Amino acid sequence: MQNQNNNQQGAAKNVANTIKNGADVAFDAAQNALKATEDVAMTAVDATANVVNNATNSVRNMMGNGNKQNENNQ
Repeated sequence: MQNQNNNQQGAAKNVANTIKNGADVAFDAAQNALKATEDVAMTAVDATANVVNNATNSVRNMMGNGNKQNENNQ
């Protein structure tokens, strides 16, 4: 009887370890997916900031050029 109890406890521990290992793999996959999503989002933010900066500089340059043209016309 004692041997049967030991076998059942050993089997239960094996099942528990298998579940833990599976959960670890699942959590690692989820963490990696979140990291990849964060990287894509941060890249999009950086690209948007660059577009805004370039647009602002273009407008500033056009206004600056327009002022010079107005000065030349006067």
